[in-house]
Amino acid sequence: MIHLVFNQVEVELMKKVQELDSSLEGEILFIRDDYAVGPIENIYEPEGYQKRRDWWMGLLEGSPYKDQLNIVDDKLTVHNLKKELEENKEEIIWIWMGQNQHDVCGYYWLMPQLKAYQGRVMVLYMNNLPFINEKGQIFYPSWLSEIQPKEFLKAKKLAREITLSEFEVDPDEWNKLMLENSMVRLLEGGKKIASKDVDYYDAEILKNITPEWQKATRVISNTLNRMNVKTRDVFLMWRLKEMIN
Repeated sequence: MIHLVFNQVEVELMKKVQELDSSLEGEILFIRDDYAVGPIENIYEPEGYQKRRDWWMGLLEGSPYKDQLNIVDDKLTVHNLKKELEENKEEIIWIWMGQNQHDVCGYYWLMPQLKAYQGRVMVLYMNNLPFINEKGQIFYPSWLSEIQPKEFLKAKKLAREITLSEFEVDPDEWNKLMLENSMVRLLEGGKKIASKDVDYYDAEILKNITPEWQKATRVISNTLNRMNVKTRDVFLMWRLKEMIN
């Protein structure tokens, strides 16, 4: 069993889940890129891949994450994953995703690359599902990291095989998004992703700019804490710089 997640914090989360349930033991792989933002036109081709990499390089320039670009190689992760599937015909994949555009776009990016393994790919999509938080209250999580490890023992029952029709339809949806090539993609319910303009989050940033001088990091931190639809701090800082320019 190979587990696929889309956020680094979920790697440690899945390890805790595996400690609680040995039946879920297996390798945990992490898709690092955030496919909900940035250029994705011809992303599977060298030219499109390089264009996206150059875009990220521009965003990361001068940030604390500049060196991280060198460790983001989702193409290699998928290559190694497919190699494992070829060498071990009994191996299966479990894709875990929360109800947010980051996870769903990562799922769409994966789908065309795993079509040959239909029947061996499972998905667990926490879409409009209630869970119990640490206070014993019912809530509907957007991110897997919001769910307590023990709650995953019930969630595993939701694992289902990705159907042949999904392997036909979902890549078509991703192809449409690649052609639109917007800079922002949002989840509108279910697995419906909508393209938005690059300035979509600008209004959220402006809400947190005061007449008094503040550090840019403070503006971004406040924006992230208060906004309902989350994106990454690197993207917000880029938009702040673009507005200043």
